Amino acid sequence: MPKMKTHRASAKRFRVTGTGKVVRRKAYRKHLLVHKSGSRKRRISGMAQISDTDLSRINLALPYKQYLR
Repeated sequence: MPKMKTHRASAKRFRVTGTGKVVRRKAYRKHLLVHKSGSRKRRISGMAQISDTDLSRINLALPYKQYLR
């Protein structure tokens, strides 16, 4: 059986922490930032954890990542 391929776009968007959680960057932070308030920009900065319902799709996209299942 051939090796499973990693979905390269997903590999660039998701990271696995040292404790095994999958994290992603929050949306709405790339452009059109002038009209957004400072508190809103701080709230959408940083990383967010992937929900449990999305982990099955992450499992298919990133078969070789070691994370909590």
